[in-house]
Amino acid sequence: MSSASLSAVPSARPLTRNDYKTLSLSALGGALEFYDFIIFVFFAAVVGKLFFPADMPEWLRQLQTFGIFAAGYLARPLGGIVMAHFGDLLGRKRMFTLSIFLMAVPTLLMGLLPTYAQIGIWAPIMLLSLRVIQGAAIGGEVPGAWVFVSEHVPTRHVGYACGTLTAGLTAGILLGSLMATLINSIYSAEEVLAWAWRLPFLLGGVFGLLAVYLRQWLHETPVFAELQLRKALAEELPLKTVVREHRAAVLLSMLLTWVLTAGIVVVILMTPTLLQTQYGFAAATALKANSLAIVFLSFGCVAAGALADRFGAGRVLLVGSLLLAAVSWTFYSSLAAHPDWLFPLYALTGLCVGVIGAVPYVMVNAFPAVVRFSGLSFSYNLAYAIFGGLTPMVVTLLLKADPLGPAYYVAALCGLGLLVGLYLLSQRR
Repeated sequence: MSSASLSAVPSARPLTRNDYKTLSLSALGGALEFYDFIIFVFFAAVVGKLFFPADMPEWLRQLQTFGIFAAGYLARPLGGIVMAHFGDLLGRKRMFTLSIFLMAVPTLLMGLLPTYAQIGIWAPIMLLSLRVIQGAAIGGEVPGAWVFVSEHVPTRHVGYACGTLTAGLTAGILLGSLMATLINSIYSAEEVLAWAWRLPFLLGGVFGLLAVYLRQWLHETPVFAELQLRKALAEELPLKTVVREHRAAVLLSMLLTWVLTAGIVVVILMTPTLLQTQYGFAAATALKANSLAIVFLSFGCVAAGALADRFGAGRVLLVGSLLLAAVSWTFYSSLAAHPDWLFPLYALTGLCVGVIGAVPYVMVNAFPAVVRFSGLSFSYNLAYAIFGGLTPMVVTLLLKADPLGPAYYVAALCGLGLLVGLYLLSQRR
């Protein structure tokens, strides 16, 4: 672990007003960008009806709509690698601002797109193109944001900074969920289908452009500025150095990203649907419980990051993985018999998923500053494209075999988190 590689920022000083400004602007921008990326999934049913032929079988329409959503995930590695390359050579701030611009504009355009009834096959093609640009943008945003905040704050507050930023990203999912609930409460199903579905996209685009403006007030990171002064920037393709010299760090980061996808994709994104199909909860109840779980997840992320600063990421991953395994197993196994436990148990499970707040702390410390953005972005985005894409399919297959499929999957990944925690503890000793 090259934790010394964050040394351009003095380790002993406390967090200043400037640090808090950087953290809050970064987390706000991250929340708005994640909202833009995720809002599509909350309106997938409406988008499917409007952007594909009316006589298309329902299963095929659903498959194609989710295919367009998944295209965003597949574009992540490419966008992330390209942005990280320039982030390591030209500066963190430029790419940090570019990523949010590349997210805001397609979101705004999605809200203005003509439908299949108006322009035929060009409607889904244009939607797919915009979704790919969104995917490329999010691929640069998440790793870029972690690197940006970790290089601004003192070394002993890196965990807190990364945890706070991760909480900002999860708040973006909450914003999407609340917006979907609001639109469906104010407008009738006919109004949503006719025009109201456009509102969350238009609002997301406008807020995204506002975040681009706000990011102008951020400064380049002291770590990158020092690299520039010392003329110590990467002399060859940063990714080439990563693959040749930092394979262990890449593997570690990919395994941790797999643990992160289990928490986010299964517990947060898939479970509201499972609550309706497997446990018979009403959609409104499932969404409310999910919103509560996301609020607790945000607190959990900040806590896990702060605890990683104090006790080390190894201990946090070890204890957090055991807690998440126990609580999520209780959640999935007892809901059928005790539906009245839904809100407290889902909130507690969300809090335990917060262990993922310690993941970026490990990843930013795993790579030296000169190739940090490229190393983190390559590992995180490649792993997210693979595991984020495969997880829903694997969980669905497990569900066919056993109603506790999601619990088995989360428990298995908690086992992996536990092993990584033990490895980090042994490295520390």
